[in-house]
Amino acid sequence: MSGQGDESLAHTNNSANNCPSPNPNLQLPSPIITKRTRTASTSARALENPIETGIVKSFSRAKGHGFVVPHSGGEDLFVHISDIEGEYVPMPGDEVKYRLCSIPPKYEKYQAIHVQIINLTPEKHTKWEEPCTDEGHGQH
Repeated sequence: MSGQGDESLAHTNNSANNCPSPNPNLQLPSPIITKRTRTASTSARALENPIETGIVKSFSRAKGHGFVVPHSGGEDLFVHISDIEGEYVPMPGDEVKYRLCSIPPKYEKYQAIHVQIINLTPEKHTKWEEPCTDEGHGQH
């Protein structure tokens, strides 16, 4: 792991007013489990899950989360900004690989963790160290 996800946490508050929300119809898990709040045992179990792939449906850098549509089908998966690895902010249409991690309290739903972009869309992507702007780069 590159540790890039931890650095990205510093960007969750950058230009919050300039970055629109992703699809408001998608439901956020409650409570939201982040890399920092996930237990060691939950993380260890998640590492035993196979690597899966999907497409980014939406991602809001300002809000710190987004959703992935799994190639295998099923419900869209929540992804927290702390679980994004790599140098680029995900954009809708990017192909990603990830592992599934169950979400408490009932552990019936899953979120994507260890998310890495494996195929970028042709649009210009914003790097994490670049500011979030209202011109459409890195805000989805």
